Amino acid sequence: MHELSIAQSVVEAVCERADGRRVRSVRMVVGALCAVVPDSMLFCFELAATGTAAEGARLDLETPAGVGHCRQCGADLALTDPILLCPCGSSDVEVRSGRELTIVSMEVS
Repeated sequence: MHELSIAQSVVEAVCERADGRRVRSVRMVVGALCAVVPDSMLFCFELAATGTAAEGARLDLETPAGVGHCRQCGADLALTDPILLCPCGSSDVEVRSGRELTIVSMEVS
């Protein structure tokens, strides 16, 4: 479960930036192609935050869909999983979005 290591890194980063203040919420963008299960990420964040300045903080996840462009036929397509294949059969697909894994903001008190 790689969500746990991601959650631990997020908690470490926000606690460091909080500089001793209590973290109330964290907002992240987690693209659909990152292979991160949102429910698992929420659960792991709660575990990783235990005993830190982020304990009890709310994690808000935005999960944008993947978007790709086929270099073979020129089609733009929705990407729902990491297997990049155009309906035309080509695997020459450029990923334009969906791989984001970013802490966007945090609220502290």
